Amino acid sequence: MTSANLDNLSKIGKLKKEPPDQAELEGLLQAGRNKLKDARNASNAFESRFDLAYNAAHALSLAALRWHGYRSENRYLVFQALPHTLGIEDAEWRVLATCHEHRNRAEYRGILDADERLLAAAVEIAARLLAAVEALGPVKG
Repeated sequence: MTSANLDNLSKIGKLKKEPPDQAELEGLLQAGRNKLKDARNASNAFESRFDLAYNAAHALSLAALRWHGYRSENRYLVFQALPHTLGIEDAEWRVLATCHEHRNRAEYRGILDADERLLAAAVEIAARLLAAVEALGPVKG
């Protein structure tokens, strides 16, 4: 993980430096856990499960960014920072970027064109994010 990259994004105004807050981190973790659990529930509608998986991944990605002392108002950038916050491979955050695109089409155009394969990948990645964020431990301070 390279905090220099996060610092550079802060210098150009893409990220904001903000001290991490343990209560916020715990809230984001709990939101991620709850959404991931519900995304795995096959009795929920596909659209709901996709939205839950996407939002679980986002909450957990944001938790990682916040743990490092940064904040972003750009949802896409939160995923893009994952190699620097959790050491996530580019292929995984790009899956989340694809989910972001599908989520936006659903949210703003009413068209959800995702499939079960993408949902399964989002759930799997969100589960790995959860484990990685939990492994970070409490915020330093």
